[in-house]
Amino acid sequence: MRRFFTFLLCTLSSLGWAQSLSDHTSFQSSRAWNEQIDNRADIVMIYGVGGNPSDKESVNSLENRIKSWKEKGYQTQFMTGIAWGGYQDYFTGEWDGKPHLDEGQMEQNGDTIWHGKMVPYIVPSLNFLEYMKEVQIKRVIDAGIDVIYLEEPEFWARAGYSESFKKEWEGYYGFPWRPQHESAENTYLSNKLKYYLYYRALEEVCTFAKEYGKSLGRNIKCYVPTHSLINYSQWQIVSPEASLASLPAVDGYIAQVWTGTSRVPNYFKGSQKERIFENAFLEYGCLESMTKPTGRRVYFLSDPIEDATRDWEDYKRGYEATFTAELLYPDNNYFEVMPWPERIYMKLYPKSADSTEKDYIPREYSTQMQVMIGALNHMPCSKNRVSGSQGIYVMMANSLMFQRTPEPVEGYEDPQLANFHGLALPLLKRGVPVQIMHLENTKYEENWKDAKVVLMTYSNMKPLQPEAHQQIADWVREGGVLVYVSKDNDPFQNVQEWWNQEGNEYAHPADHLFRLMHIPAFPSEGKYRYGKGRVHVLRKDPKEFVMSGRDAQLLTAVRDAYEEDAHAGQLQYKNFLSLERGYYDIIAVMDESVSEEPVRKEGLFIDLFDPELPVLEYKRINPGQQAFLINLERVRKNGTPQILASASREYEISWDGRSYSFVSKAPKNTTNVMRILLPKEPLSVTIGGEYPKWDWDERSHTLKMKFENSPEGIKVVIR
Repeated sequence: MRRFFTFLLCTLSSLGWAQSLSDHTSFQSSRAWNEQIDNRADIVMIYGVGGNPSDKESVNSLENRIKSWKEKGYQTQFMTGIAWGGYQDYFTGEWDGKPHLDEGQMEQNGDTIWHGKMVPYIVPSLNFLEYMKEVQIKRVIDAGIDVIYLEEPEFWARAGYSESFKKEWEGYYGFPWRPQHESAENTYLSNKLKYYLYYRALEEVCTFAKEYGKSLGRNIKCYVPTHSLINYSQWQIVSPEASLASLPAVDGYIAQVWTGTSRVPNYFKGSQKERIFENAFLEYGCLESMTKPTGRRVYFLSDPIEDATRDWEDYKRGYEATFTAELLYPDNNYFEVMPWPERIYMKLYPKSADSTEKDYIPREYSTQMQVMIGALNHMPCSKNRVSGSQGIYVMMANSLMFQRTPEPVEGYEDPQLANFHGLALPLLKRGVPVQIMHLENTKYEENWKDAKVVLMTYSNMKPLQPEAHQQIADWVREGGVLVYVSKDNDPFQNVQEWWNQEGNEYAHPADHLFRLMHIPAFPSEGKYRYGKGRVHVLRKDPKEFVMSGRDAQLLTAVRDAYEEDAHAGQLQYKNFLSLERGYYDIIAVMDESVSEEPVRKEGLFIDLFDPELPVLEYKRINPGQQAFLINLERVRKNGTPQILASASREYEISWDGRSYSFVSKAPKNTTNVMRILLPKEPLSVTIGGEYPKWDWDERSHTLKMKFENSPEGIKVVIR
């Protein structure tokens, strides 16, 4: 019922029935409204009480910035960092008379980890949380903000040596601090504490925000913008991740996925390289699965550029790959369309990879980008699923981050998160749309609803609660199929945890799970029965399947589990993923797959990755490429004009049977391209009172127009 209700709301909003109340698209900016960054999403997230510490131009007061965007019709919300930010008044002692620079995260050599000048990454003490409540959150709510985003709760794995952290250690564990670099157990305990400190921080601050808002008769919502568990594990950062979805004070997330996170190299077929689309697909899935069982909201972020300086063509390729990946999750239509429009529209970047000459965003790229954003403003949810065999999941847990270390741990190696990718990539690269499941969510019935086969390892993570094992065992007993892949010989098997404490004497955490399913401890490789379900045990570490390129054993086990044990149908292999979503076709063709053949789509399409919006009778998508198309055969034609694609947003739309008009708004210094479905060829078109050139395509009954954008609005009349 919840899924149906969500789908209904998605459908109505995509039809524009609730346009004035829409909150489906957003962006973040530290600046006041500017005609060059007026991208016409629904929401602007005003960044920082004092602006963005990385942006010297964000000098207007919070209240003035809020006012400037509200006057242009935007909903205004607020974002700030929870691990870093413009909190110099706290660190210098201006707030409480005591300096707090010693609360920065510190490396083994005594260096503080900085985010910017006088902006350290923070060990979030209770005193700092009081500062956040009193100075930051209270002022924001008093300024009229009802939605708050506390972003990037990040504790670096290489940190953990400051006096403030040592104090937190003794309070949490009840025994003196231990240097994390000395053992696997110390590493695990240190990272577990880092995880707890930001769990506590978000619970404290979000609870305060809601209670303070309630005292004023207002309902405050709190979201956490965060990188995926995959990315934080790869970058060796610790964060609460999936655990937050169960906190009453947290309403959801922003999935901070973009080219910069997704281009981190990984292993497949023995080769370490960038695989942006595949990484992005798994990252969005990781964050969607954190909220799906709990019903919380998640906004998917994509970024037309990235933090690192690259050239415009590189940015475009990465944007298309990540954008395609986010659209392949048909249950979600909430999007952060970009962070920092000021750096996208107003900053210089290299023209090409082999050029030192820099330029502003090319007109054709800004046009394409705005067409893509325009599609997000109207993107429907869909009951359709991504093409391929459904119901195969890879289990993850927050403790993935606990085993990531800046220095090697004797007896343990997991390069580039290969133990995770060893379960996911052999299937994804063969066109199987593998999904993510979180060990923290096993208690939710919705978590198991579509699962046929679950792949799991304790080579790279450990269970934080024994209850998760009972829930897995219950699922297997009722017919689920578990594929457990692990040597269970890493040094983290022996850390102080529940499976070897307080009366438990399990040599490996998996032994507890196996006992619940009446399987001997440390079972040998093979297949086991429990109730109606089956358990496949492979005594390899998953990294071996991608670092060596030999993954046949895994694929054989999964095929047997899927076809013979789960009775889920034939396991299909192909070199692409595709989805029909409303009248959109979303397609990604992968290289390193079962075929190097392109995918060819025939019909009648508008190509939304081409800034000229051509009408095509076929589209060829080569391996390593993606496509975003409007399938004109699925566009509902009822005699009413429809704007199908536009590099602007339209307002005051009017149709009287003979004349169709609207006002088009978009940032200054950008070019608009539109394609509009009409009952018949126009007699005349005026744009801002002028009679421009326009093109009519009889095959599609669409009008194409091209003109310079204006944030103040341009009146278009079609007769």
